[in-house]
Amino acid sequence: MKVLDLNCQHGHVFEGWFASEDDFQSQKARALVQCPMCGDARIEKRLSAPRLNLGAQAPAAGPAPQSPGPAPAEAAASRRALQAAWLRASRELVAKSEDVGERFAAEARRMHHGETEARAIRGQATVEQAVELLEEGIGVMPLALAETAKKTLQ
Repeated sequence: MKVLDLNCQHGHVFEGWFASEDDFQSQKARALVQCPMCGDARIEKRLSAPRLNLGAQAPAAGPAPQSPGPAPAEAAASRRALQAAWLRASRELVAKSEDVGERFAAEARRMHHGETEARAIRGQATVEQAVELLEEGIGVMPLALAETAKKTLQ
C-alpha cells in the first residue's frame, strides 16, 4: 500500500492510499482522484518522507532553536485539522438538510410565509434570487460544497 501526500490546484493538502504508483496514475488519469475539500481533479503528488520505524532514538542535544511563527510541520498539521473540520461540518450539514435543488428560492419563500413546515434546506439559487430573498427578510447563505462532501466516506 502506498500512502501519498497530495494537493489540488487550490492548495488543499490531503492523503491518498493506493495499491501502487500505477494505481495512482491510472485513477488520476480517469479523474477518480479528487480533492475532498473542493472536488478538484487536478491533483499533484507532494514530496513526502517515508515513515521508517527504527525504534526509539535519543533526543538531540540542547534545545531546538526558536523561530517566529509555527514550524512548517505545525502549520501543516493545523491546516489539515482545519480542512478535516470543514469537511466534517459540510457532511453534517448535508446529512441534516434537505436538498430542494433549483426550487430553493420558492421553497424558502413558502417556509417564510408559513405555507410549509420550517426545516433546513439547501439547493441552488441565482445571485438575483438570493438578493431578492434577503430583501424580503429571508435569511440565506451561499455555501460551496464539494461533491465529496455530499457523499459518505468509504
